[in-house]
Amino acid sequence: MSSKQIAQVFDQYQKARTNFVHTVADLASRPQNIEVLQTMGVMQLLRPLLLDVVPTVQQTAALALGKIANHNEELAKLVVDGEILPQLVYSLAEQNRFYKKAAAFVLRAVAKHSPELSQKVVECGALDALVICLEDFDPGVKEAAAWALGYIAGHDADLAQSVVDSGAVPLLVLCIQEPEISLKRISASSLSDIAKHTQELAQTVADSGAIGHLTHLISNPDARLRRQLFSALSQIAKHSIELAEMVVEAEVFPIVLNYLKDPDEYVKKNTATLIREIAKHTPELAQLIVNTGGVAAVVDFIGESAGSIRLPGIMMLGYIAAHSETLSMAVIMSKGVVQLGSVLTGETEGHILGAAAWAVGQIGRHSSEHARHIAVANIFPVLLQLHISTDSSEDLKKKCKKALKNVLSKCVYLPALEPLLINAPPSILKHAIGQFSKVLPHDPNARRLFVTSGGLKKVQEIIAEPGSLLQEYINIINTCFPEEIVRYYSPGYSETLLDRVENYQPVVN
Repeated sequence: MSSKQIAQVFDQYQKARTNFVHTVADLASRPQNIEVLQTMGVMQLLRPLLLDVVPTVQQTAALALGKIANHNEELAKLVVDGEILPQLVYSLAEQNRFYKKAAAFVLRAVAKHSPELSQKVVECGALDALVICLEDFDPGVKEAAAWALGYIAGHDADLAQSVVDSGAVPLLVLCIQEPEISLKRISASSLSDIAKHTQELAQTVADSGAIGHLTHLISNPDARLRRQLFSALSQIAKHSIELAEMVVEAEVFPIVLNYLKDPDEYVKKNTATLIREIAKHTPELAQLIVNTGGVAAVVDFIGESAGSIRLPGIMMLGYIAAHSETLSMAVIMSKGVVQLGSVLTGETEGHILGAAAWAVGQIGRHSSEHARHIAVANIFPVLLQLHISTDSSEDLKKKCKKALKNVLSKCVYLPALEPLLINAPPSILKHAIGQFSKVLPHDPNARRLFVTSGGLKKVQEIIAEPGSLLQEYINIINTCFPEEIVRYYSPGYSETLLDRVENYQPVVN
């Protein structure tokens, strides 16, 4: 056989291998093919091709494995059990940029499914190899490595600490400064995944100078980048006063408020989340937000958004109001109560309704003036209905009950309390009756209105346990009126009068 014929054999073999890995990679892109590929033993066939002499075959085999592992946790475990990861890690430092990207993709695809699989990736020495890739000349390699590191760090604090210990954070901060937008996005996302777990990890990210570089990019026109920037800043700011102050000192206000009107829904949500995480720490930080027009901007944001997008804005109003009477009044003056009332009547998701109820409770719990604004907005009946509704979750019922208790204990605006006398359960009713018992003894006009509106009659119809707090409040109310008036409105009194009419013997001359 001639050398040319022999070369043809090898050429055909190479073409067959190349065609095989390309076809498998294409088939692995479609979920319906995965089970068949697995049945055909695709893992065992691809593994030796990771060490193929032809670079294209190597990297395409790795790409195919990544696509397979990406589908579900079971397949990712098969990649681990097939001892494929050590080969990939070994080759990361040796091969070309195409292979590096494919290998990092496999590591990411395995790590994303669970902490246990991420730990397997760490144990095979992947972190050091991925960190080296962060220094690669090719931005695509850096991006693939940053993405894999982010998935590993995202699961829990221990894995995030492993990523930090590998020296990844300073290099991720350098990647943010690279010109490629996609690399900036992934690096910011990975920093967010590291910072979210603990104060210590967030402090490490902050100490690396990340805050300044993240805030510097806020005005970038790329919406997906802004999503990640605001997310990372939120994850840093949430842990402590000091970290929140570091974000504020980077001069994010008032420019950040502009992005509450961003066309991208997730930019808006992440912006509101950042403001919430800063507002919750201290009255001083909350006051800063008020002074820059942040409350009014968030109120508008809630009105213009829907569903879970508006949730951080709702919570932000509650956090600000919780700090002090003055800050709570700032929320009221910015029409925050009206907006929360709109949420409570128009929203359907339980966790959002619960957040709105909680926020209302924080606003109204400070004084009678604060409670009056809640009452005038007609929010009491809405909270009561949510509390007693069989469709409400237990968590929502508890939040509504607590909000009602907080605000009712301060409310002296009696017209808003009377509707609660009709169908409120005893746990709520006692708070409303308690307020009547405080006001009526000292206000003659209120006593007159209480009779003419039917309030006194409703009180007489309440069945309270003897010796209970509710009964005590009713007794106090009854002492505010002449005995014959109380008897007149008591249940059964009309029948008593009719009996007296029947038994009455008229005097006939």
